[in-house]
Formats: sequence, structure tokens, C-alpha cells
Amino acid sequence: MEKKSVTSKPAKPAVSARDARLKAALKANLGRRKQLSRAKAAADKTDTQSE
Repeated sequence: MEKKSVTSKPAKPAVSARDARLKAALKANLGRRKQLSRAKAAADKTDTQSE
């Protein structure tokens, strides 16, 4: 009988500088969008209470 060689998964490539920049930009964009959404919700809440 022949033994099958055990193959491991290929190593995951290191995160490139481009990927790091994209990740940071996406995180910042998401933060801004959440902040705008919260501000809009707060403004809507105060507008409905004054009516």
C-alpha cells in the first residue's frame, strides 16, 4: 500500500498595504455613515416631539 501525502492548505498571503488602506477607508466610511444615521434619527425624534 502506498501512503498518500498529506497536503496542507496553501499559506494565506500577508495583508498588502493596499488591502490595509482599503480596510481602513471602509471602516472610516462606515463610522461616518453610522454617525450621520444617528444624527438624522435624533433630529427626526426631536422634530416629532415638537409637533
